[in-house]
Amino acid sequence: MATPTLVPSSLKSLTRDGWLLFLTRFIRLFAYGSLSVVLVFYLIGLGLSESQTGLLLTLTLAGDTVVSLFLTTRADRMGRRRMLIVGAILMAAAGVAFALTSNYLLLLVAGTIGVISPSGYEVGPFLSIEQAALSHVIPGSARTEVFAWYTLAGSVATALGALFGGTLTHVLQKTAVAPVLSYRVVVISYAALGALLALIFTRLSPAAEVRQPGEEPSPGNMKRFLGIGHSRSVVAKLSALFALDSFAGGFVVQSFAAYWFYLRFGVDPGTLGVIFFWANIFAGISSLLASRLAARFGLIKTMVATHLPSNILLILVPLMPNLKLAVLVLLIRFSISQMDVPTRQSYTMAVVRPEERSAAAGITGVARTTGAAISPLFVGFLFARPSLISAPFFIAGTLKIIYDIVLYKQFVSLRPPEEAS
Repeated sequence: MATPTLVPSSLKSLTRDGWLLFLTRFIRLFAYGSLSVVLVFYLIGLGLSESQTGLLLTLTLAGDTVVSLFLTTRADRMGRRRMLIVGAILMAAAGVAFALTSNYLLLLVAGTIGVISPSGYEVGPFLSIEQAALSHVIPGSARTEVFAWYTLAGSVATALGALFGGTLTHVLQKTAVAPVLSYRVVVISYAALGALLALIFTRLSPAAEVRQPGEEPSPGNMKRFLGIGHSRSVVAKLSALFALDSFAGGFVVQSFAAYWFYLRFGVDPGTLGVIFFWANIFAGISSLLASRLAARFGLIKTMVATHLPSNILLILVPLMPNLKLAVLVLLIRFSISQMDVPTRQSYTMAVVRPEERSAAAGITGVARTTGAAISPLFVGFLFARPSLISAPFFIAGTLKIIYDIVLYKQFVSLRPPEEAS
């Protein structure tokens, strides 16, 4: 009689490299989640205004865009492991710089060159390269479900990180530690986790690369621009749409959403950590259901059908008259808001060639980061005016609905190979 196992069938085929990538995803998103809850509080505690903070976060995301584009479009040619290590070093360096200085110019430089996540979600080159590596070592039929578990791992990590960041600062402040110092402790831990990531990435084997050592690239590689050849049209369209979606999402990044709850209802960082812990847990669990829906209805239909209602709920959050109802609507929204993530990632990997996956994921990821980089600049100005602090929710929800409609019209007929067969 076979011994029962708790490991899902889709994960049994994961290699050692696959499990390492799950581990790095967890550590990285834990760091991002912990920082996102306190980052705006920390920057304002350093003496920055809301407008300066918005500009800093915009330039931070813009810098991440340049770093991601450079590293991801070279990863398949120069080595995925090497580019992941470079990204981790930049993440650690940014954390150290943010912890050591309150000079606005130096913060701008560190945020632009380094890797900092104000949203609690992925930034930098990591996600794109890891997706390509995972797609390289798993069968296409298992890709969406593996990506769903990969998304769940990140959501749980973000949730635990948010809980850790909020709880730690709350406890430290209760022991008479100045608020800005308590936030700095979280920033230092962010830098330490970046250094740990760099160490773990060194353990990846050559099997995670698109080519084995000594294998020559195909002649078609020389005809590509930014690592993309045959898939150029598809990647361009997806990038434009993903940029719109991310631009909309940038109006309600976790850092600003947490600050909105503080301004509207006076919620302290400890409570915010608990709220976003459960929000990210619900988001992660929903990704598992997404893989089942995609198997039945298809990736594009699942993306749109789950994303639309979540955007309507996003618009409803600031319309709630009290904290309990606002949190309830937020949690319901999070319970379906991330169902498009593993399906979107799987779809992108499915409709491009294997040797173009890192570049395709990188370019579409850069498009998302670019869109998200612009929004905080506007949010900072909106938050500086008490009468407009709820406007970001309305703007984000409306733009995301437009994205869903256009995505469906453009791509419902382009089916991945596993669906077409």
